[in-house]
Amino acid sequence: MSDELVIDVCGVSFAYGAVSVLEDVSFQVAANELLCIVGPNGGGKTTLVKLILGLLRPNRGRVRVLGQSPEDARVRVGYMPQHVGHDPQFPVTAMDIVLMGRLGRGGLWKTLGWYNRGDRRAAFDALDMVDMAAAARQTYSTLSGGQRQRVLIARALCGSPELLLLDEPTANVDALGESRLLDILKRLRRQMTVITVSHDLGLVSNLVERVICVNRRVVIHPTSDITGQIFEDLYGTQRRMVEHREIAPRGQGNG
Repeated sequence: MSDELVIDVCGVSFAYGAVSVLEDVSFQVAANELLCIVGPNGGGKTTLVKLILGLLRPNRGRVRVLGQSPEDARVRVGYMPQHVGHDPQFPVTAMDIVLMGRLGRGGLWKTLGWYNRGDRRAAFDALDMVDMAAAARQTYSTLSGGQRQRVLIARALCGSPELLLLDEPTANVDALGESRLLDILKRLRRQMTVITVSHDLGLVSNLVERVICVNRRVVIHPTSDITGQIFEDLYGTQRRMVEHREIAPRGQGNG
């Protein structure tokens, strides 16, 4: 990747009709950063993500992604939405889900879902990146919550993105599944820029370098500066921040 900024937001404001959602937002994200977007419901997190994806256009200001307009850069961005509806009776496999990440990448044939050997290789490699290659042929509905989240991340990775956006990647995942997801995200940031949207403050204390706090306006804090007071001001209530530490195997503790 070049030294260009991955995200450059300058003076952006957005409103749904008369309701202002974001006001005078400016920030930059460099290559291979790992950040988390936090903030209260209705504070503008989802709107900010949609602006970065080019699904919305700002009323004022400018958004640039990978040196391009968000619409032009979209093919270089991997996105995992928070909610993915599916019919549990439909016999779609993990591989089928991940291959959807190749749709639209190569003209009419890809739009129709006619995948070639290269597409299947890319899908398998994406599953391997999230430790799910062994489950490629397993029916999606039989997977655990954590496994499904990893398959959806693989779908976002299947197009070889330079920017990965994940909306609530640890939602509905148990403690073991969350631990595995955190390890995967740490590995991925070596290859691309990763931004997560989350209410899980454990992500803040254990994973990211900077926190994008969104509540109509945007303030970015280094993780080292985050305090309970900052979150109390952001959410309007007290929130407990838990720091996750690695636990040494039995017999290797500190005594």
